Amino acid sequence: MPAKSNELKIEDKLWEACDKLRGSMDQSTYRNVVLGLIFLKYVSDAFEERHAELVATEYPEDAEDRDFYDAENIFWLPENARWSVVAAAAKTPDVGTIIDAAMTSIENENDSIKGVLPKNYASDDLSKERLGEVIDLFTDVQVGNEESRKNDVLGRVYEFFLRKFATNGDGEFYTPRSIVRTLVDMIQPFSGKIYDPCCGSGGMFVQSEEFVSEHQGNILDLSVYGQEWNPTTWRLAKMNLAIHGIDNNLGPRNANTLLDDQHRGERFDYALANPPFNVKDWGADKVTDDARWRWGMPGNSNANYAWIEHILSKLAPDGKAGIVLANGALSTSSKDELAIRKALLEDHKVDAIVAMPSQMFYSVSIPVAVWIFDMNQASANERDRTGETLFIDAREMGTMTDRTHREFSRKDIDEIAGIYHAYTGTSGEVYKDVPGFCKAAKLDEIIANDYVLTPGRYVGLADEEQMSDAEFDAEMNKLNSVLKDQFAQSDRLQERILKTLRGIGYGD
Repeated sequence: MPAKSNELKIEDKLWEACDKLRGSMDQSTYRNVVLGLIFLKYVSDAFEERHAELVATEYPEDAEDRDFYDAENIFWLPENARWSVVAAAAKTPDVGTIIDAAMTSIENENDSIKGVLPKNYASDDLSKERLGEVIDLFTDVQVGNEESRKNDVLGRVYEFFLRKFATNGDGEFYTPRSIVRTLVDMIQPFSGKIYDPCCGSGGMFVQSEEFVSEHQGNILDLSVYGQEWNPTTWRLAKMNLAIHGIDNNLGPRNANTLLDDQHRGERFDYALANPPFNVKDWGADKVTDDARWRWGMPGNSNANYAWIEHILSKLAPDGKAGIVLANGALSTSSKDELAIRKALLEDHKVDAIVAMPSQMFYSVSIPVAVWIFDMNQASANERDRTGETLFIDAREMGTMTDRTHREFSRKDIDEIAGIYHAYTGTSGEVYKDVPGFCKAAKLDEIIANDYVLTPGRYVGLADEEQMSDAEFDAEMNKLNSVLKDQFAQSDRLQERILKTLRGIGYGD
């Protein structure tokens, strides 16, 4: 627990320092400046650690051979791009120019982030004095020792900053960690190809990597594919994944997934997504004859079902997907959406629905649900769930971390994922419906509810704890006493009102 406290002190200290840079800069420019510095420090620390190891060997000349860095998935840094050079210039007026040159050199030597890094540190809008102060603070963040590497301190600082930017109103790219981890733990992407068609800053992939590592797997067994429309956020994702050492294919450029698929023809084992909610006028008329609309043509008034069908069209025959959608998608009765939902259910693709608590997101308060899709509910490796959908009502779970934000604990996520894996038959546990929390509903019951997928319709009410006769009598006597007091108070209030009315000539 003390280690976590220390990490938060580092994060808060850095945020306070970086906040000084705001000045006249707009939010997106300020964000890129800060996250670019974190990226530079992170890759430089990894490089310097490897460099020191090589210098200490029998062949110190290997320290300047990039092959020894590529083999460890470490960015090769030219001498002018190393943090020691930047730190030495922190108190000089040329510090911005030196950072821009470092960013350019890194891109020139590493094709995976070509054209991605910010290069506006020499801008007149950026105070060089304050920039130097931030560089000094970053220099003091130690990530070279074993404990810091194990806890991924700068990686966590990076995520902290993304979250802070989301809280400050620019969070279209940030999905809260506990929602991402719930999705990841439910579909368990151990190996194969994983896809996020609206990947934001890449959080789904980072959490997937952590999941694989925690289960003694190898991240190299997981191939990462994504796409992002916003050009700034696309670059952030490339930086974030590079910081975590995750090789990726986010397409050659940013693009609108629904209208310009950058991974046409690819099929994936897993998909994780938090699409933008309830997008209107998304361009349905431009893709009316698209093969993706296997379950029906989604209307132009809302893109939610277009996202569902796009994602399912990208899955392999045994693929699974976890998608976060606004609650309206569970029960919308518009003609096209109802028809698609009906077709998906009758084609046995909707495996589970989890109603999430409110206040999980940093930038919006809209209630959401997690949808789990399985392209093969009759898989030989799992219990045959053909014609069933699991409903979980998790609206009362989680803990408020401040006045506006709620998060799941590790125990909450384990409980939700555990119920799902008992339902699929992959955990060794026997699944049982729990009144008020979860139910595996047959298709006939869903049809009887007009194909509405709101979990509360199916899980029912929790079993009430049974009272003894003595406890029942005591409770009734207490209620009776309270009721008598309230009746007496009502009589007194009524008499006072009548007396007041009589005093102004309106009483009997």
